[in-house]
Amino acid sequence: MSGMSVFVSLLLILFLLTVKTENKLANRLFAVYLLFFAIDNLGIFMSEDFIRDHFNLEFFRWTVCALIIPVFYLYVLSVCFADFRLKAKHLLHTIPFLAANVVFIFRLHFLSDQEKIHFYDHRNQLPELFGFQIMLSFQILCYSIAVFLVLKKYKEIYQENYTNPKTSIFKWLFQISTALFILYYLSIAKNVLRYIDIEVLWIWANVVMQILVLIVTCWFVLKALNHPELFRGIDSKLQLARDILPKENENVVEIKDNQNEAVVSQISILKHYMAEKEPFLNPSLTIQELSNQIEIPVRDLSVLINHHMDQHFFDFVNEYRIQKAMSILKNPLKSDLTVLEILYEVGFNSKSSFNTSFKKYTNLTPTAYRNAS
Repeated sequence: MSGMSVFVSLLLILFLLTVKTENKLANRLFAVYLLFFAIDNLGIFMSEDFIRDHFNLEFFRWTVCALIIPVFYLYVLSVCFADFRLKAKHLLHTIPFLAANVVFIFRLHFLSDQEKIHFYDHRNQLPELFGFQIMLSFQILCYSIAVFLVLKKYKEIYQENYTNPKTSIFKWLFQISTALFILYYLSIAKNVLRYIDIEVLWIWANVVMQILVLIVTCWFVLKALNHPELFRGIDSKLQLARDILPKENENVVEIKDNQNEAVVSQISILKHYMAEKEPFLNPSLTIQELSNQIEIPVRDLSVLINHHMDQHFFDFVNEYRIQKAMSILKNPLKSDLTVLEILYEVGFNSKSSFNTSFKKYTNLTPTAYRNAS
């Protein structure tokens, strides 16, 4: 099973490096992640003779584990944010890997062959490996928190600045992150069994982990083959309304009344423009594009919608789309239009997102609403 996981991983690496895509960095980072993942799994079916002839190589292979999670974190960043680029500061993520190799160089690599054999045969009882596993466990905990914080920021920025986001992006990243970190936390639990003298339990834990790894790896391949252009990044420099507000509200206590009048006026202008010009019919409308059309600075427009109107830009625009769809569904002259044709006409580009938004707004499905009209 481990051999199959490695083979499938290498197959997916080949696919990622050859498929045509705009986000090449993300594909390359995922390929590197899978490569380290495959190297980690190689040890399960390496022969004892090979390991004993190449102890230093085996010790180095162990330390590659310290690169797997950091590379996955960088992959998530590259998928979420189109402006993400690798920089010198990202080398800081290699510190655990470098530290482990420094320790192993002084404590293991220069040992005699007999000492290396003794270390390998009793590795589960020695402090070097125990300390390394503690470090990996701490690394998994920290990066799992970091990854889900990135996804949270991505979702919030998208909702405040874009409409019709490809929800498959967030779902894919959330699903893959959840699956992988479940595997890694199970791996931590499995490693605890190293120090419990129940060999049968340790063997079965390894078998279960190998099956899960194979399932997840095959799932990666199916996703990649079915959705080669799955990802679309956003600008990480975009600010959330809550981050803008403190700066915008400094030194304005004296002009609060005037500000309220300006806000009411801007809301009126915005609603009139949305009703008359119907910019929401553009399925890829962004807050920047609407800002340019209505001639309100994008920062002011973001605060206006997300704070003063208490709506995400995503929900604000989709509300107009749903209202337009409701009028079409009620119109007997347009009864020949299918739900699919209507959702494209009003600015949606996904049936699932249209149905979700429509039910959220009306508590009915589009078909049920049409039948009730």
